[in-house]
Amino acid sequence: MSLPTIRLKAKADRRLRAGHLWIFSNEVDVKITPFSNFEPGTQAIVESSTGKPLGVATINPNTLICGRLISRDIQYSLTKSFIIHKINIALSLREQVFNKPFYRLIYGDSDGLPGLVVDRYGEYLVVQLSTAGMELAKGEIIAALEQALQPKGILFKNNGQSRALEGLPEYVEVVSGEVPDNLQLEENDVFFLAPAKHGQKTGWFYDHRMSRARLQNYAKGKRVLDVFSYVGGWGIQAAKAGASEVICVDSSKTALEFVTANAELNGVKNTVEALCGDAFEALKQLKENGERFDIVVVDPPAFIKRRKDLSNGELAYRRINELAIRLLEKDGILLSASCSMHLKRDVLVDILRQASRHLDRNLQIIEQGYQGPDHPVLPAIPETEYLKALFCRVTLI
Repeated sequence: MSLPTIRLKAKADRRLRAGHLWIFSNEVDVKITPFSNFEPGTQAIVESSTGKPLGVATINPNTLICGRLISRDIQYSLTKSFIIHKINIALSLREQVFNKPFYRLIYGDSDGLPGLVVDRYGEYLVVQLSTAGMELAKGEIIAALEQALQPKGILFKNNGQSRALEGLPEYVEVVSGEVPDNLQLEENDVFFLAPAKHGQKTGWFYDHRMSRARLQNYAKGKRVLDVFSYVGGWGIQAAKAGASEVICVDSSKTALEFVTANAELNGVKNTVEALCGDAFEALKQLKENGERFDIVVVDPPAFIKRRKDLSNGELAYRRINELAIRLLEKDGILLSASCSMHLKRDVLVDILRQASRHLDRNLQIIEQGYQGPDHPVLPAIPETEYLKALFCRVTLI
């Protein structure tokens, strides 16, 4: 296939050579290679300012990140066979780490397929396309997934915010076979139903798998509060590990219906209670009612989605963690998590320090959690590392 070219300005290739995959619009030498008339998603050969080929990228002239490198060899473009090759590389890692087919199979940039996310639920796949390049190649993606994995069904869950930035419409569609509204998965020997079609993101969050397994070590005989529980990922696993009582708090009645169903699925329905309400208000009310917990899990949605949200977001993290600490027994465990890429780990640590000192408590970080191996971090792209989980022991002075 003959591809058009785009040429970069002098020294604009440094990031790519260092391992990054993104090209910003102000790095393209538009005098030599104007690209404003490229169809969004077009593939092109990227050249240095001296004309040396750097690889093949998908191009969207209408966005700040106008190019995403998919191959460093210009012989390979985003074809079905190339995607199968990338899937097999990603699959070999997941099958080495996990003994059952429940994981994030493709994690965008980190697996060499920028703009593509694939979550595997046994014989079903839930896919998100977040760039024009992947949207244009969706036929090849479907064919590659069918050949590599022979799934019973593939669901495109294309309703994320990032699509708007790329000028793409939102839609949810079964593109191959049949996919039930709710999919079953297994994580850390615990079973769940996830609302794939109508729930958040792809229906489930595999990224905290390792930290949820660690939490089980602390849960036996404990009273646990799972805040922002969604469908009960933390709380149900704590109950299964022997917690004496678990309360799951979420603002979505639908999500809490899944908490109840998942509790029953695992034989812990008598241990788990669902509490519907705004997390901040619910924690205040629990404090007023004199409730105390041995473990409080705080795993909110991203309070900081953009850099301009930093100040308000950091304040929200401090408020929710202070409320959580107030509910702990005198020698309790706080699990404080964040999926905000813009919130650095050391900043979250300092937020917890401030919150505990404001309440005259002593806080020790006893473990730290990261995203699992099905969410590998690409060293050259800091944005691929976003997840944080801090296990804290909180005591009275």
